[in-house]
Amino acid sequence: LITKSHKVAAKLVKAFTEHKIPKSYIALSIGPSPNWSKITVKSGHGRSKHGAWRVYAALDVGRVLPGGSFVRDMETTFEVVSINGENPQPSESESTIVVEGEPELSCVGDDVVVVRAFPRSGRTHQIRLHCQYLGIPIRGDVKYHGMYEWRGRIYEGHELHAESLSLEHPVTGDPLV
Repeated sequence: LITKSHKVAAKLVKAFTEHKIPKSYIALSIGPSPNWSKITVKSGHGRSKHGAWRVYAALDVGRVLPGGSFVRDMETTFEVVSINGENPQPSESESTIVVEGEPELSCVGDDVVVVRAFPRSGRTHQIRLHCQYLGIPIRGDVKYHGMYEWRGRIYEGHELHAESLSLEHPVTGDPLV
């Protein structure tokens, strides 16, 4: 979003900070077929000692990292859109994973899993990190174990795309999507 005035920009920053602007993204992942249709992942977010972004345990939120930064909270809800081109059976149940340590999930699988992601927080590489954690890395996302080459085709960029953004107009209060 781009604004013409500092006053409007400040209102939008406040709305983002208070998590009042819902966002959704579509990710095309390769991995094992998930055993969930909707799941929320709660974890910590920060840099590793090597400088790369990584998922930390939820209990680590607030911990000071080398270099003086802190582990911050990170939360994303995912829903499966399709598996190998077929729509899964909708389910009313929703699971929540609170990250306690390193992932135990395997990224071994050859299913095409399309998920819709709803990040509550807006951390750097959040959706990419949580997809990796869930064992369904995004196709082309080699930084987070996604397939660079798959079924004879090269993917030079990751397949994570913004879908929607909803907010109240900062001046008129009208809903914008």
